[in-house]
Amino acid sequence: MTDIVVNLPAFADLNFGTIVPMLVAIIGALVILCIDLVNKKLDKSLYVMLTVLFLIVDFGTLVGYSGDVRGFFDLMMIDGIAILSQGVIVIASLLFVLTAMSKLRFQEYRYPEYFALYLFMVAGFQFMVSSDSLILIFVGLETASMALYTIIAMHNRNNALEAAIKYFTMGGLATAFFAFGSMIFYALTGTVELGQISESLAASNFENYPMVLIGVVFMLGALGFKLSLVPYHTWVPDVYEGATAALAGFLSIVPKMAGFVVAIRFFEIFISSGDIYVELILYATVVLSMTIPNIIALVQNDINRMLAYSSMSNAGFAMTAILIGTTQATNALFLYWILFLVTNLGGFTMLWLNRSKDYNSFSSDHALEKYSGLIKTSPFTATMMGLFLLSLAGIPPFALFWGKLYLIGSAVNAGYMLLALIMVINAAIAGYYYLKPIVYMFLKDPIEGNNTKYMTNATTSTKVLIGFCAVVTILSIFLIEPLLEIISYYVQISGY
Repeated sequence: MTDIVVNLPAFADLNFGTIVPMLVAIIGALVILCIDLVNKKLDKSLYVMLTVLFLIVDFGTLVGYSGDVRGFFDLMMIDGIAILSQGVIVIASLLFVLTAMSKLRFQEYRYPEYFALYLFMVAGFQFMVSSDSLILIFVGLETASMALYTIIAMHNRNNALEAAIKYFTMGGLATAFFAFGSMIFYALTGTVELGQISESLAASNFENYPMVLIGVVFMLGALGFKLSLVPYHTWVPDVYEGATAALAGFLSIVPKMAGFVVAIRFFEIFISSGDIYVELILYATVVLSMTIPNIIALVQNDINRMLAYSSMSNAGFAMTAILIGTTQATNALFLYWILFLVTNLGGFTMLWLNRSKDYNSFSSDHALEKYSGLIKTSPFTATMMGLFLLSLAGIPPFALFWGKLYLIGSAVNAGYMLLALIMVINAAIAGYYYLKPIVYMFLKDPIEGNNTKYMTNATTSTKVLIGFCAVVTILSIFLIEPLLEIISYYVQISGY
């Protein structure tokens, strides 16, 4: 018999450091589960602190990484975009988990499994942004999604279970789209690595182009679900309604950051080659995703649903950077999303802190009226909520104004004048409905008999979190240049 010799790479050649940040999150989840097996009576704050600790270590290993770009059987790709996006994902996850330090013990926070799933979810998103292999992106997507479905359902309310089922159903459809799209590109090119797919398609001069377009539509459907782009956005209001305000804020930031990076890597294949049909598909998707949720948000009387629709519009706004495809646009995308992170964290945390166990903040059709005269009954709450709403409206000099300015500027510099005009119009529309709650809070009288208590869920740590967001939102003008330097450095070494 002939012996078959398989030459496996040496351990050093695997560049094991590429997966260390994800391993830290996975080990952290396992440690939390093991601690619970030993002692089931520990306070939830221990699990919050353990989660924070492992996320800090995760971020440290990420910042300290200095190895080769490729690693682990060539599946991992830790370029500048991967490091930058992982940094945003880990920091955002760290900040949002601190909202669990609220006074009230809601159902899901009683279980250490919640925090273990949270870390598994973070690891999944990190895998998504750290590879150009469609298989590993798919594995990361499913890991994060399965954990997220469970976390939403753990809120243990009827609308939470309904939201989890809807999210799972739509997520299953998006998974099928991703699998079909990947299958088509593998059939056309014989590879699942985006870099090699790009080379193969270019070498064949995009032979069998109709199949390429079908593959693009499938991939756009999968990514559109994660990014809540029109027409794949129908799940968003219900899921935001069923999730806690803190988790809704998380959903508006972290999964979309992962989706943006995958979209950058995938659509760069077609944008760089000047594919007019893919550009038209993206153009239509971006314009519809900015405009339709904005129009729907205009008629919302519930501040929570209004923020849900505004997050869809913001995702469409940020998606313009991928259509434009320039280095300036990519820099503007990351700047915009970092500033959006701070503003949304503050806004959704305020909603979370104003919630009590017997008051479902999503249940009222007239939620805006509950905030009437808030400046008289709770000046701190009114001031903080007003600040974050002004930032979301793009009012200078608050944080998100600079993000919108740089994104619109990148569109103008790239010659997309009509797109820039549409962006300005949508920013003006958004300004109107963001100012509507401010009118209720500052210009109307309190409703008689409204005994709603505000900030009942607040603790010192959550107030510090709100204070941090407020300071960054107000003083963001001093942070723009340092942030752009960091972003530009990582984007340039990635070659985008």
